[in-house]
Amino acid sequence: MGRIPLAWFNLVNERTRLLVAVAGVAFAVLLIFMNLGFLGALTTTASTIYSQIDAEVFLSSPQSLEISSTRVFPRERLYQAAGVEGVDRVMPFYSEYLLWRNPETGNSRAMFVYGINPRDPVFLMPELQEPTAREILRRPNTVLIDSLSRPEFGPQTTGLETEAGQRQVVIGGQYTLGGGFAADGTLIMGDQNFRRFFAPRPLNQINLGLIKLAPGANPDRVADTLRSQLPQDVQVFTKAEIIANDERFWLQTTSIGFIFGLGVVVSFVVGTVIVYQILYTDIRDHLPEYATLKAMGYRNYYLFQVVLQEALLLAGLGYIPGLLTALLLYDLTVNATAGSLPVSMNWGRMIFVMILTFAMCSLSGLISVRRATSADPADVFS
Repeated sequence: MGRIPLAWFNLVNERTRLLVAVAGVAFAVLLIFMNLGFLGALTTTASTIYSQIDAEVFLSSPQSLEISSTRVFPRERLYQAAGVEGVDRVMPFYSEYLLWRNPETGNSRAMFVYGINPRDPVFLMPELQEPTAREILRRPNTVLIDSLSRPEFGPQTTGLETEAGQRQVVIGGQYTLGGGFAADGTLIMGDQNFRRFFAPRPLNQINLGLIKLAPGANPDRVADTLRSQLPQDVQVFTKAEIIANDERFWLQTTSIGFIFGLGVVVSFVVGTVIVYQILYTDIRDHLPEYATLKAMGYRNYYLFQVVLQEALLLAGLGYIPGLLTALLLYDLTVNATAGSLPVSMNWGRMIFVMILTFAMCSLSGLISVRRATSADPADVFS
């Protein structure tokens, strides 16, 4: 008897019920994958801008929350940092939202703007390494536009003229970055253009201070020195620290991180309930068989094994279509957002969700197996 795959026979005995069970598990797996995918995209987009900035240490206002909601502080702090040992170059960085007018529809939409000194090698994107990019940023009322900006902003053709912040603006070129959850599109402009578009804001008030270190300088050591020498109206981060700060803001402070995290928990509970209902119904329908096994001398441990095997089989059968559907939806999400929402699969997430799936189904089996082990042959056949 021990060699007969009783768990498998119980599942395939009712093909319709098996398909419903597999679909339920696959649906729960899909929900978990999608919520984890959006959480992953959330942390990825939080670090995207910093990964493309050529600096190892950052200065920020203590009132700043993350890159899209920074507060200004005196540019003088950046010049004070320039005198610290290990600092090779300091660069001011400006940021703000600006209304961009779609020249085709006439609708205006908020776009996030980065302002830099054209002479400063701030960004690592290949498009910004070209000498022509610096020349473009020097032109009056001329900007570079992110090619990953949402289509709602309109055409991105070089030379196109439209309106931004009630001023005429010309698209001088494109780059590839992505705005993520904070912005649907981004622009880069020279600091003089930034002053024009955001007047009367002065350029001696900056959003971030970028510090490029000399070769061999230790970022943590330089950051500690800056913390001890600069006033309390500025805080100092290494690149890893400011990325962690922004990720923590999105995951722990905003409702977005909470919603996606809650979605994972709810998906787990939904899957557990679905599998429990299927297993409970299966046990109820086969109760005479379980009672017969007990009458033949099989212990509760054997019945426990059978039900747990059914749960694990459902986990395996449901995980595969859930994974395949998630891969398809990940791809559709990236295409629908023009690549600005980097939802991608990785081995760590696949293994984690697989473990969650088996845990979910095993928990359902543990709960439902009580019905089988409590079967009394005298009651069943009386």
